[in-house]
Amino acid sequence: MTENTPEGDRIAKVLSRAGIASRREAERMIAEGRVSVNGKVIDSPALNIQPKDRIAVDGKLVGEPDPPRIWLYHKPAGLVTTERDEKDRPTVFAALPEDMPRVMSVGRLDLNSEGLLLLTNDGEVKRRLELPSTGWLRRYRVRINGSVSEDNLDKLRKGITVDGLTYQPMLVTFDRQQGANAWLTVSLREGKNREIRRAMEAINVTVNRLIRVSYGPFQLGNLGAGEVEEIKARVIRDQLGLVAEDTDKPRPQRTRKTATAVPKSDRPKSDGPKTDRPKTDRPIVRGGGTARIVTKAARTAATGPKPAAKPVRRGPPKPQAEAEAAPAIKRKPPKKRPVSTRSDPQGGKNRPK
Repeated sequence: MTENTPEGDRIAKVLSRAGIASRREAERMIAEGRVSVNGKVIDSPALNIQPKDRIAVDGKLVGEPDPPRIWLYHKPAGLVTTERDEKDRPTVFAALPEDMPRVMSVGRLDLNSEGLLLLTNDGEVKRRLELPSTGWLRRYRVRINGSVSEDNLDKLRKGITVDGLTYQPMLVTFDRQQGANAWLTVSLREGKNREIRRAMEAINVTVNRLIRVSYGPFQLGNLGAGEVEEIKARVIRDQLGLVAEDTDKPRPQRTRKTATAVPKSDRPKSDGPKTDRPKTDRPIVRGGGTARIVTKAARTAATGPKPAAKPVRRGPPKPQAEAEAAPAIKRKPPKKRPVSTRSDPQGGKNRPK
């Protein structure tokens, strides 16, 4: 920025950031005389806005921009993705819930197309997500009339030129044949106007249904036709790196107390060695985390006197006469092993044959 360049952002960017309209739409509104700055109607978008400036659109003041928000919308067929339609056809924005804030669509889906449409309240987010440089894939389920050969699909995979307009290579997968129709999955990284329909017509195939099922990391999933679902703030931060308004509860932060070492000189001195401390014969009972001294008298009063031990009953001793008359147990002498006649110290010469 040079010294002669005024500070601040252009009026069209400010209006886009505030969610009033896209930059191109904001420039059109300025040309129509619908925008005023500090009470003066402007007719050119070549104006930089300072923080103290007061902007009004159609007589209504424009406040501070809200944090960026994104919604998933399942667009049904038969709606036009525009704010106003010259043919007075039903529009996407007229079909949104009444509690929705002012939003803009990220890209478009034509009248007969259906599926996932991203909505945002921030013009800069809209512009960022529409750029092909993001590298996000837009995936579609395409139903065609008839069938198609792999050779024709290879033309789409390599890139095709239709009426002087070149389309980038597409990712095309043949899913299944269903009667007179066939289902394909087509993915592309840029979304030119009616790109898939025109490319299919170039290979002599007619599209009779087109459903967008994903836009980058955002999926249509089980969202019903006409339903809207807002993306959580943490997902916007993770996927886009934007600072979004977090509606989740703030997590409590745990702080640890830092232990401070006490110098030896400041430590309290002991009254003496442990051996000099008075001893007691009374037992110490620990309970509930606190040591307490219990005397024998207090224990007796609390629990009662200890019952006397029961005497052990033993049988009468045997008389001496019975012990002497008991017969002694006789043990048999061990048997002697017979000497083998086959052993011969002479080396087997006298062994009987």
